[in-house]
Amino acid sequence: MLPKELIKDLQVRLSSIQGQIGGIIKMLEADSDPDKILNQFKAADQGLQKAHYLMMDEVFRKSLALKLVQVMNACPGNCQDAEKIEYMKKQFPMLEFDQLTTNMKEINAIDKRLEKHNKNILNKDLEDTPPAG
Repeated sequence: MLPKELIKDLQVRLSSIQGQIGGIIKMLEADSDPDKILNQFKAADQGLQKAHYLMMDEVFRKSLALKLVQVMNACPGNCQDAEKIEYMKKQFPMLEFDQLTTNMKEINAIDKRLEKHNKNILNKDLEDTPPAG
């Protein structure tokens, strides 16, 4: 679920864009100057891009945070990626939007390695356990 502040911000932005689009339609009907129409298209496009950016930033940031917590729980500090996980944890609050996707790929790769590593440890423990009875 999205934070209420973000929802409110997106609603205000989208309402503004909706008004700009209505204005464009009226300008087209009135056979207005194409340069003025183009300026309105650009303004509406920029507004939509900003709203999209805010939404994507929130979604990616939240996904990365959840995955980071999952990986931190799977690596009690002694796995091969412990230093990288700690570094990503420290860098998380300062990440720019374009860094989120890169970090998401990286954390997914770490998660897969940890899953495999932990499965191997579990299988080894099961092999080393003497049969009951």
